[in-house]
Amino acid sequence: MSRVTIKEIARRCGVSQGAVSYALNNQPGVSAATRARVLQVAAELEWVPNRAARQLSAARSETFGLVLARSAQTLIEEPYFMGFVGGVESVLAEKSYALALQVVADLDDELATYRKWAAERRVDGVIVVDLRVADPRLPVLRKLGLPAVLVGDPALADGMPCVWTDGAAAMNAALDHVASLGHRVIARVAGPPEYGDVWIRDQAFELATRRLSIETRIHHTDYSAAQGAAATRDVVTASPRPTAIIYDNDLMAVAGLAVIHGLGLRTPDDITLVAWDDSALCRITHPTLTALSHNVVGYGAEVTHRLLDLLAGATPQSHLYSTPLLIIRDSSGSPPAVPLGG
Repeated sequence: MSRVTIKEIARRCGVSQGAVSYALNNQPGVSAATRARVLQVAAELEWVPNRAARQLSAARSETFGLVLARSAQTLIEEPYFMGFVGGVESVLAEKSYALALQVVADLDDELATYRKWAAERRVDGVIVVDLRVADPRLPVLRKLGLPAVLVGDPALADGMPCVWTDGAAAMNAALDHVASLGHRVIARVAGPPEYGDVWIRDQAFELATRRLSIETRIHHTDYSAAQGAAATRDVVTASPRPTAIIYDNDLMAVAGLAVIHGLGLRTPDDITLVAWDDSALCRITHPTLTALSHNVVGYGAEVTHRLLDLLAGATPQSHLYSTPLLIIRDSSGSPPAVPLGG
């Protein structure tokens, strides 16, 4: 079946093509009766906008870009990005926009992708994740003139528009929780140290440990299940053995729980565990996992709304989306009466 055109709608309605265009685009210049008639005929003919024509007339691609410089395996395993991208897509679908999603090996490839997109006008704007301290992508995006919303703390954004969650406050809540249970030796299985959000959590973790006068250690990983498991094994075989572990994502916490059980230890009787993000994984494990919870799907949606607003002329600004909330579940408990590893 051939595409229904504005010309055909105009013929059916007995009006000019210009009048049909005004009516379909909700612009002034036609009477209410004509607008209603045009919309009725368009619906009867199952007319849909010509995407290519709209893009040319608006000088826009109606596409947003998202580049992920992570291994494909980590992305397959990690629930966070599935939820985040789902939130982005939920907003774009309402606007009939597309998402150009590119997985690359490293930051150099990510920068090359931005340059290519800008040169070809492939995207109207980009969502930038995994901010670094002194992030080398930010000056490049500025030079390219590519509209961008950053996913991360204003301390990392160098004045560019960003949407963030308060990782420092969340880390304080997690440490206050385990310390209130009586834990005095606490470990953290963290993400990559070059990531800005991990750096912010590192700073908050160290400050809180001094405030609470507790002994701590940090093991950095790549966020994967394999490295989360390996770090957990290192933690629980050390002396003195920590009686609580805080993880930087759910995937590593679930992998760590399996390691702990495999070593004949129990959660929470021997070791308390706290996860981060609170995906469904935290609620289907045994025991269920205490977690720092936030709406990852909503986070992705909010970032996308902010990029749409930026393209519409909104003033660039930072926006605090949420502070992750501590949800206490079965993996929280008091430390054993006799310290482990003693």
